[in-house]
Amino acid sequence: MQNPLAPKLPKWPFFVGDAILFGCAFFIYYQSKLPMEPWQIGFVVFCVACGACLGLMPFLLEYRVLAKLAEASLVANAVAELRNIEKIAAQISGVSNQWESAQDQANKTVATAGAISERMASELKAFSEFMQRANDTEKANLRLEVEKLHRAEADWLQVLVRLLDHVYALHTGAVRSGQPNLIGQVSGFQNACRDSARRVGLVPYVAEGCEPFDPQRHQLLDSEAQATAEATVAETIATGYTFQGRLLRPALVRLSAKNGGVEKDKTQRQSPVEETPAPV
Repeated sequence: MQNPLAPKLPKWPFFVGDAILFGCAFFIYYQSKLPMEPWQIGFVVFCVACGACLGLMPFLLEYRVLAKLAEASLVANAVAELRNIEKIAAQISGVSNQWESAQDQANKTVATAGAISERMASELKAFSEFMQRANDTEKANLRLEVEKLHRAEADWLQVLVRLLDHVYALHTGAVRSGQPNLIGQVSGFQNACRDSARRVGLVPYVAEGCEPFDPQRHQLLDSEAQATAEATVAETIATGYTFQGRLLRPALVRLSAKNGGVEKDKTQRQSPVEETPAPV
């Protein structure tokens, strides 16, 4: 259904009347003497208010007409929809008959599916129990293999650390000998051994001379001794090691005697009787 065209209200008469009223207000203001009389002020206000209302009137009239046209269009659409609803009701009545027959077939299908689901549930339960037993067995085997790998890792780490310790001792002896050729050859051999160890994550480190003592990275020969805050390292006796970023063994160092060095534990000095071995 086609919507009727909205009538267009001519606005120029309203604008002319608006201009006349504003002109009268301006004329009264221009001809009067200041201060203006109350009746002059009231007439000016009246002319301005009437002019404003007259300027808004055509727009309000157009809005009312458009609103009525919109309501009429909605009513026409509603009537058309009601006609369509009657057709749909007829179709629904035909479909309802088909739905009853389809429902009977669906009930039979549901019964068959219920029997199949029960069998599947029993088979699934048996399969889940089998998989759980197989999973537990596999976990136990994997746990055993992991424990074996950890033990093997600890064994070859211990062997590799001992080999690097012997190489460091050999290098220290070469340095103390003062022979440049021997020092160069042993240093190259030590560097090659350390590079091979780094490939598996084992990194040796040596405390440099005059380096501040760090209890996390350094260790003293005397386990009962305590280093002062100003203590510095004089010599590295055995290298420290880190394995894959984790500290494996701190470096064994000797402290310098210039900065205070080492102090004994006070409990050990106050109770010398505890250091005396008990009779067997």
